[in-house]
Amino acid sequence: MYQNVDVREFPLSVRLVFSYLKDQKISDVAHIMEATGLSRRSVMYAVRVLKEANLIDIQICLSDTRRRFYCVKISGT
Repeated sequence: MYQNVDVREFPLSVRLVFSYLKDQKISDVAHIMEATGLSRRSVMYAVRVLKEANLIDIQICLSDTRRRFYCVKISGT
């Protein structure tokens, strides 16, 4: 369990993205796609689910505001 959310209940694509982000700390969509083998659509779905579950943060790149970086929120325990 992570922050009172059981990630085992999420679809496989969401768990893959969450696991990758836990290992990498921060990443963008292109690197997540490459590492997990998921399509852009699947990665974006996973990001949306994880964001709604309050498990990740989204950071905007200051040098290119079109880019987003995703990182796992730090657990309180």
